[in-house]
Amino acid sequence: MSRGLFITIEGPEGAGKTTIIGMLETALRERGLKFIVTREPGGIPIAEQIREVILNKENTAMDARTEALLYAAARRQHLVEKVLPHLQEGSIVLCDRFIDSSLAYQGYARGLGIDEVYSINHFAIEGKMPDATFYFDIDPEIGLNRIGQHKGREVNRLDLEEIHFHKKVREGYHLLLNRFKDRILLIDASQSVEQVFQQSLNNLLKVLDKQ
Repeated sequence: MSRGLFITIEGPEGAGKTTIIGMLETALRERGLKFIVTREPGGIPIAEQIREVILNKENTAMDARTEALLYAAARRQHLVEKVLPHLQEGSIVLCDRFIDSSLAYQGYARGLGIDEVYSINHFAIEGKMPDATFYFDIDPEIGLNRIGQHKGREVNRLDLEEIHFHKKVREGYHLLLNRFKDRILLIDASQSVEQVFQQSLNNLLKVLDKQ
C-alpha cells in the first residue's frame, strides 16, 4: 500500500462503535496489515485533556459554540500529531468519530448549522477528510437502552441529553448521508454484533482493494 488509508466510524450513542472497532482491530492484525486505532475527541494527551472538559457531566453550562470549538481544537491537534504522521507512513488509521460527529451533534442537533460547523472544522483539518466513513445507524431509544445495560461503559455529558436531542443527532447523520454519498457507507447497527462486524469488515476490505 503506497499511502495510508483514513477510515472513520460514526454513529449515535450506543450504536456499538467501540465493540466493532475492537473486532476490526483483531481482523486487521490477523491479516498482517499496518494500522492504528484511535478516537475523537482524544487519541493523544492534549486532545484527551480537552475530551475531559467536553464530556464532564458537571459542565452543564457549556455553550454550544464553545463545545463546537473545543471539538475542533482537539481534532486539529489529534490530526497533526497522530493521524497525518501514520497516514504518511502508509498505515490504515481507524478512527472512532471525526468531523461528521461535529456536523451531526453541534451543527444539526445543537442548531449551530451544518455549514457553519463545517467551516470551523475545515479550518482545523485543512480539508483532510476521511477516505471512507462507516455510519452505524440505530434508533436512539435502542442505543440509549444499550448504554444503560452496559455497566462498564463511560457515561458522559452527551449521554444525559434528552431523547429529542439524540433523535436530532440521527436526523443530522441522515442529512450527511445524502450530502456525502460517495464517502459515507450506511450500516444497520440494530443487527447482531456479528452481522455488523462482517458488513464493516467487508466494506473496509473493499476500500482497501481500491487503493
